[in-house]
Amino acid sequence: MLKNDHLDAWDRDNFFHPSTHLAQHARGESPNRIMTGGQGVYIEDRDGTRLLDAFAGLYCVNVGYGRTEIAEAIAAQARELAYYHSYVGHGTEASITLAKMVLDRAPDNMSKVYFGLGGSDANETNIKLVWYYNNILGRPEKKKIISRWRGYHGSGLMTGSLTGLELFHKKFDLPLDKVLHTVAPDYFRRDDLSLSEAEFVAHCASELEDLIAREGADTIAAFIGEPALGTGGIVPPPAGYWDAIQAILKKHDILLIADEVVSGFGRLGSMFGSGHYGIEADFITIAKGLTSAYAPLSGSIISDRVWKVLEDGTDEFGPIGHGWTYSAHPIGAAAGVANLELIDRLDLVTNAGKAGSYFKKALETALADHPNVGEIRGDGLLCAVEFVADRDSRTFFDPSAKTGPQIAAALLKEGVVGRAMPQGDILGFAPPLCITESEIDRVVAATVTAVRSVL
Repeated sequence: MLKNDHLDAWDRDNFFHPSTHLAQHARGESPNRIMTGGQGVYIEDRDGTRLLDAFAGLYCVNVGYGRTEIAEAIAAQARELAYYHSYVGHGTEASITLAKMVLDRAPDNMSKVYFGLGGSDANETNIKLVWYYNNILGRPEKKKIISRWRGYHGSGLMTGSLTGLELFHKKFDLPLDKVLHTVAPDYFRRDDLSLSEAEFVAHCASELEDLIAREGADTIAAFIGEPALGTGGIVPPPAGYWDAIQAILKKHDILLIADEVVSGFGRLGSMFGSGHYGIEADFITIAKGLTSAYAPLSGSIISDRVWKVLEDGTDEFGPIGHGWTYSAHPIGAAAGVANLELIDRLDLVTNAGKAGSYFKKALETALADHPNVGEIRGDGLLCAVEFVADRDSRTFFDPSAKTGPQIAAALLKEGVVGRAMPQGDILGFAPPLCITESEIDRVVAATVTAVRSVL
């Protein structure tokens, strides 16, 4: 394949990569892989290396690569009308249709969809609307937001503050003071190993109650959480967790934001994680699976009870002062319509449930007895393997050994992409929802080889 041999140099000289060790990359100590194509669960770089992408980009290419239906919808929209804004009541056929399609799939208590570009700006929108909501209700002190340690909600100022991972706070002057954090619902990493799962859920609920009591319920506006933790380790909630948390929030009149950027549109084997775990949210954050990342688009789905207050606010104070230039961008909306149609036609939500169950069982069969495997967990097509120095005592590896990244690198040498998750030696998987059992077998076999080569 003929290459533009300037690309490697141009990359290191000009391109600021996110979530990258900038100095190592500039010095050429880390690879720069230039991607050129993809089909199904496979991606290919310009060297002709073909990889099975068991993380679907960043858990976002739900329908798989190379779907011409979405590409054609994007091209058709660009030819017809590449852009118009959505301010003051303007819309396009694609944006209006997509809003209806989203609400047709969302829980019954949801009312409207506000479209943005990415999960971070969607959560920024949610926080602004939460504050607006309480101002309209005459509760100007009710503004703090509770998140969880190990949660991920974006990389902006507020959203980076909500994210409960050290990397996203270090040297950025975050978190901001309106953000509070409570314990992560990660049973494997509980401080007290003697706790049963039910006792740990009670502990999580007690910690939340104590935080609310210390701060004052009249100062706390909302609680934000992913139905299942994503970047913080791919951790499904312990049984009964969401029932316990929601009871506390309702008692103190605290809104609930369900961040479904990862779980929305089928990844858990249900259309939404909210329905999967019995969550009744006031806001639902969507992005990744909305277009399968074929075009940038996000959304804030707003409940009936919140929407009524927002309407009342504009009757009193005039048009709402919030908007993005690219809100409901027609090309992104066209991609979303084609993507949701494809998810339905291929029955990918059902496949995610079946394939996810097969994947978890296959990982357990292959690795559950390994002395350095602390836990294999997952729900739907979200799976993770957490590695420990000693399983019986649950002794973790020294972080400086970078055991998780070593295993992810060894997996890549076997032609499979997994993700080394932050703050732990955790290998994460979130493949496209179209993955087959034979492709899962390949991922599991490569994982076994990678683990053996490192451990």
